Amino acid sequence: MFKGRREWLKGLGLTGLALALGMALAGAAFAPAQAEEKVTVFAAASLKNALDAINTKWKEETGKETTASYAASSALAKQIEQGAPADIFISADLAWMDYLAERKLIKADTRSNLLGNRIVLVSAKADAGSVDIKPGLDLAALLGDGRLAMGAVDSVPAGKYGKAALEKLGIWPTVAEKVAGAESVRAALLLVSRGEAPYGIVYKTDAAADPGVKVVGTFPEDSHPPIIYPIAIAADSKNPDAAAYLEFVKSPKAAALFETQGFIVLE
Repeated sequence: MFKGRREWLKGLGLTGLALALGMALAGAAFAPAQAEEKVTVFAAASLKNALDAINTKWKEETGKETTASYAASSALAKQIEQGAPADIFISADLAWMDYLAERKLIKADTRSNLLGNRIVLVSAKADAGSVDIKPGLDLAALLGDGRLAMGAVDSVPAGKYGKAALEKLGIWPTVAEKVAGAESVRAALLLVSRGEAPYGIVYKTDAAADPGVKVVGTFPEDSHPPIIYPIAIAADSKNPDAAAYLEFVKSPKAAALFETQGFIVLE
């Protein structure tokens, strides 16, 4: 086979060889360009509205695409640990970013604290009165026979913040058996919005994103650990656009979109 090819090239002569080489180069020049790889973002469920807007802005300015996966930070961190192909991870708390950092699954020098938030008590009832959230609040009486919707308190960041606040205020023992733990803060929000739970604990930003709920009280900031959303590039990411996307999410343009949704911009 190779001998025949050498004889064929000899037969072409210099002119024919130049022509063949030119045709090969032209073919390469006009070959369709390989599609650019999208930046894959794993982000806490509470970021959906803000990050969707930011991803749209990123595409408008760069022409580049993103793929966003929203879920509880715990679920996303576990997926990354199991080898899911993520470029960027944005957690709703420090603990799950630390979890990946301890396992060398993020690029440590790209990590920073991006956003802050607040947790609030919401109700689907338009006529629900305001609730003064303080030590001794009889939340159990407010719930009656209903359930308190919140993220799973052992894994979902919003659930962990909520439980910490209820414990600090001395309320937890009276409502622990009434909690309806959800797989994410957005799932907890949906339980309230649909009327399946009379009250729920969610982020302030989630409440603002759902017209079906009303904020009836805000938890004191000193009743729970600071709510911090860290961001980092995943250790296995080889996407050349990951660093540029990270900087865009930390830019003033993105900050304005985060603030529109009620987030506190830390950078």
